[in-house]
Amino acid sequence: MKKMQIFEPAMCCSTGLCGVGVDSELLRISTALNTLKKNGINVERFNLSNAPQQFVNDKTVNHFINTKGVEGLPVTVLDGEIVIAGRYPTNEEFANLLGVPETLFGGKPKAVKVTPRRSGGCGCSGGKCC
Repeated sequence: MKKMQIFEPAMCCSTGLCGVGVDSELLRISTALNTLKKNGINVERFNLSNAPQQFVNDKTVNHFINTKGVEGLPVTVLDGEIVIAGRYPTNEEFANLLGVPETLFGGKPKAVKVTPRRSGGCGCSGGKCC
């Protein structure tokens, strides 16, 4: 199973969903991560305020911060490699990166092209349709 981690800038709480002005993007991320968790996929989420040691211990993220600064956060790490920086993954990106159906997030299923059979009839027996 793929290992995904999200390293976020410092926020007042672990999700950033506290206070009077809730950021809609943080709400979407929390919802997406809860959906993934309910379906057996755990994505670790680290906030610089609450888990600074994770930023120090992860050599890839530590190098990123030393190069780009904390202004480059959030970063999404997949199997030890930064795959998205400066923003959160979209639901479609979550699906593609983790190999799960996009419909898991309530998205519309992709259209399927149906080709009618050339049977010469409607398929009902004896020419009588039910």
